[in-house]
Amino acid sequence: MKLADFLPVVLGTGFTFFMTVLGAAMVFLLGRQMKQSLLKGFMGFAGGVMVAASVWSLLLPAIEEAAAQGKSGVIPAGGGFLFGAVFFLAVDYVLQKLHAQKMEKLRAMEGSGRQHLSKKMTMLFLAVTLHNIPEGMAVGMAFAVVAQGSESAGVTMLSAIALAVGIGIQNFPEGAAIALPLRQENISRKKAFFYGALSGIVEPIAGILTVLLAGSIKAVLPWMLSFAAGAMIYVVVEELIPEAHVESGVKIGTIGALIGFLAMMVLAVALGYILTRGII
Repeated sequence: MKLADFLPVVLGTGFTFFMTVLGAAMVFLLGRQMKQSLLKGFMGFAGGVMVAASVWSLLLPAIEEAAAQGKSGVIPAGGGFLFGAVFFLAVDYVLQKLHAQKMEKLRAMEGSGRQHLSKKMTMLFLAVTLHNIPEGMAVGMAFAVVAQGSESAGVTMLSAIALAVGIGIQNFPEGAAIALPLRQENISRKKAFFYGALSGIVEPIAGILTVLLAGSIKAVLPWMLSFAAGAMIYVVVEELIPEAHVESGVKIGTIGALIGFLAMMVLAVALGYILTRGII
């Protein structure tokens, strides 16, 4: 593959990363503390965003990709989803053990002014980062197919660009979903912004690696997409939904989740699904 073939991938995944950074930058617009109602609403919103992203950005593309390869989408979608959920169940267990063992040390760090991530935020960071890997791969794969001149997949340069734009816009609330809750946990603005932006850096890396390995990685792409979906749904059910409903009289967490799901669904369908098929 020629060097010039990498430029669209760098620009496309660079845009998706930039949108994650832009979302994380929202932390600079807020005060040190958020109202509890706002925090619960945002937790619910983040949960809704992640559920919708799991369906429209991960599971459905996994099934479609498997079908394009002449395979049933049930096994990679279901199997990958299960592996992702079980993997994060194991991660959750390990983090709980480490958290329990190091609580005294972490309290000492707090006393010395050092900052650390809670288990909840570590899980959220890992889930969003893991979710961004197959998205970067999807953008890289689209541009790789265009570079190879393959028309059988129905991918054009316009549809590849539309995919990058759709994923990029989706990444805005994901960057904010990490940075803003971190700020609530008394993490500094700069550090919260850093973690929010860091979750998106994997997209350009994954996109470039996908172009380099386009021939061998395509077969496992459905599994990777559904794996990320399973991981995200686990984090939503285990961490975000309970957090959004703790000591909440008004159903602000539920309302936030519905708004988040609707917003991400519209973005995914209108900008990802429809545009990549040339419907509008």
